[in-house]
Formats: sequence, structure tokens, C-alpha cells
Amino acid sequence: MTIEPAATKLKKNILIVDDHPFIIQGYKNAITRYNPENYDFVISEAKDCQSAFTLITNTDSLVFDIAFLDISMPSYEEKGLYSGEDLAKLILQYMPNCKIIMLTMFTEFLKLKTLINNVKPRGLVIKNDLTFDELLNTFDKVINDQTYYSKSILEMLGSHDNSIEIDLFDKQILFHLSKGTKIQDIPQFVPISLNAIESRKANLKELLEVVEGDDTDLVKAAKNKGLIF
Repeated sequence: MTIEPAATKLKKNILIVDDHPFIIQGYKNAITRYNPENYDFVISEAKDCQSAFTLITNTDSLVFDIAFLDISMPSYEEKGLYSGEDLAKLILQYMPNCKIIMLTMFTEFLKLKTLINNVKPRGLVIKNDLTFDELLNTFDKVINDQTYYSKSILEMLGSHDNSIEIDLFDKQILFHLSKGTKIQDIPQFVPISLNAIESRKANLKELLEVVEGDDTDLVKAAKNKGLIF
């Protein structure tokens, strides 16, 4: 009697970054249940931008095939990493073939539209849409080279036709203002002059229609528009 050799499983390296351990565990439970006859998953995890940076940039680390990233997580200011969006860009710099799946509690259209334009994630899911089956469906689409956006995101994309977009320096200025950094101290963190920062802040206040407000009002308006978290 001839014994057929066992089929070789496809090995896939997965990265999960989220600051909530129970969410990481939920993702792991779903991934390990996906088509176990054909896939062997090696899962790495990180809890913030700093630990994710170490995994992504360490030359001894795995090359990830798929990365699950929460958009909002503890930052790593030393390396200019403030969110899952920044991590996605870092991953694509080191591992351009990695498929990015981004998950978020935020439902602000402008932020999501900027994210799509800047990162072009293969999967994008509002956590309020997320069930076990939805997570498996997202994973199935992405691992098979398709793009998947959850229902709420598709509805938002279909109902809006304009947006506000800002560049990295504007984003960093808003971030530091949100942390209470004084305007004169921001050049320590953002590599442009104080005059340029003040000019950009004035432009942001005009863009967000808070010309008469103070920095607190500017930060609040930016958060309401989804430009920072």
C-alpha cells in the first residue's frame, strides 16, 4: 500500500499590534482557526508603537506577510511614530509585500479617507462592525490578495465627496499641542522653525474654522475631524 505524503502547509508570518491584550487574543483565536489544514501561522504581537518598531526593524525578526494594526495606540515619539498609520508606513518601508489590515473604533470619515490615501490598506474594519465571522472574512479576503472594507466604511465612502487632508508636520504640531506642549518648545520635536510652526498653526485654525479660538479649540476641532486622536 502506498502512503501519500502529507501536503506541505503554507507558512505565513502574522503581526498583531494592539494595546489591548484581550483583542490580540481574539485575533489570534480567529487566525489559528482559519484553514488549519493548509496554513501554518507564526504570530508575533506588540502592544504599542515602540515594541512594534523593534519587531519591524530588527534584522533578525520575521518578514511579515500580514499585519493587523489598531490605528490608535501608545506613540513612540523618538521615532516619529504616533499611530497605527505611521506603523503601516514603516512596515511597507521594510516589508513592501506585507498586507496591512487596519482596525479602529473611530468612524470619522476624514481620518479614514486620509488613511486610505496614505496607506492603502488591504483591509479596513470599524471595530463596531467586527464579529468573529467578520474577522475571518476579512482575513480570508486579504490572504487571497483581495481588498476588504467593512460595511460602515463602504457606506461612509459612498456618502462623502470631500475631505480635509494635512501633512506630517501639521499632524505632529497638532499632536504636540494636544499633549500640552508649548508652541515655543515644538521645534524640539518637529524639524521646522518656530515661525513655520506658528504659520502652520494659523493655517490650521483657518482650515478648521477656529480662527477666534485658542490651542485647545484647535485640538478639539482636529479631533472632531479625525485628524488626530
